[in-house]
Amino acid sequence: MALKYQPHLVNPIVFRSSGSATLKPNSLRCNLSVSSTTIHVSVSEPEPVFASVKTFAPATVANLGPGFDFLGCAVDGLGDYVSLTVDSTVHPGQISISQISGDPAASKLSRDPLFNCAGIAAIEAMKMLGIRSVGLSLSLQKGLPLGSGLGSSAASAAAAAVAVNEIFGGKLGEEELVLAGLKSEEKVSGYHADNVGPAIMGGFVLIRNYEPLDLKKLNFPEKKDLYFVLVSPEFEAPTKKMRAALPLEIAMAHHVWNSSQAVALAAAVLEGDVAELGKALSSDKIVEPTRAPLIPGMEAVKKAAIEAGAFGCTISGAGPTAVAVIDCKERGESIGERMVEAFWREGKLKAVAAVNRLDRVGARLVDSKPR
Repeated sequence: MALKYQPHLVNPIVFRSSGSATLKPNSLRCNLSVSSTTIHVSVSEPEPVFASVKTFAPATVANLGPGFDFLGCAVDGLGDYVSLTVDSTVHPGQISISQISGDPAASKLSRDPLFNCAGIAAIEAMKMLGIRSVGLSLSLQKGLPLGSGLGSSAASAAAAAVAVNEIFGGKLGEEELVLAGLKSEEKVSGYHADNVGPAIMGGFVLIRNYEPLDLKKLNFPEKKDLYFVLVSPEFEAPTKKMRAALPLEIAMAHHVWNSSQAVALAAAVLEGDVAELGKALSSDKIVEPTRAPLIPGMEAVKKAAIEAGAFGCTISGAGPTAVAVIDCKERGESIGERMVEAFWREGKLKAVAAVNRLDRVGARLVDSKPR
């Protein structure tokens, strides 16, 4: 028996579905079409409480092996910054992108807010708050490389949505901020919250449902040590391209296997069992086998990580970054060296390694100036 999955884009703030699904022998096809409606969260327009704010949103690891589109986590130390200023030269109710800096490839990003990850999320947050009388100027500092598999677009969106929320007094909740970020992700890489969810909420996040959006934070014990070994090669793997490579039909046995491993991973997170977490992380039989051959050297990198002592290794998000997990930073650095060597030896790709903890906080305010 086979399970058929048809990817689709949906609107994050619409909850009426139409269309029909057609069954054929030994298969199940999932298809959904939705209408478009805008929901304004706030009735009265709030006043700015700051003249300017600066926010940070962390890198994220989506999927975590078997959790395609419904599991992700935030990683400390890497991410994007957004600076937002009340600007009388910007038309009321609108936003202008004044500067994009940081990663060299960021020069490719549009400064038109309608075509920029940060701009789209900021506009959506402004709509939710009902902002009509104030114009804003946004500056984006990219700390994450584009197409890296570390949630680059989600970090920009999360930092921007949180910046808008903070400058107007923090009226929006986490789920509303995730919806604002999802509006951006939908246009850039597809409607999935496994990056933007943890980028805003921090820690490990389970997406239980998309319509309506239902998020569950999985708390990794404070006293347990968990490190991510992130090895990023000089190779771009656009999310849309990597999603297009996924199979539309999978074996029922693989569906059952991945489901059980995703549950095992969630249990390991809650128990703080890094060894079991790594075991489940390495177990994907659906997405990783399809994507790994598209990233030169990835299969050898995973093997090198395990042989060097990692508890588990998989592709971070859509790739090309490889992520391994361990409970000791020093061992993580050694594992990273072996992974970098494997990328060069088998894939002829230069790569850099970083060893980082779990980010438990998510997107946050880092600086502000009063009015």
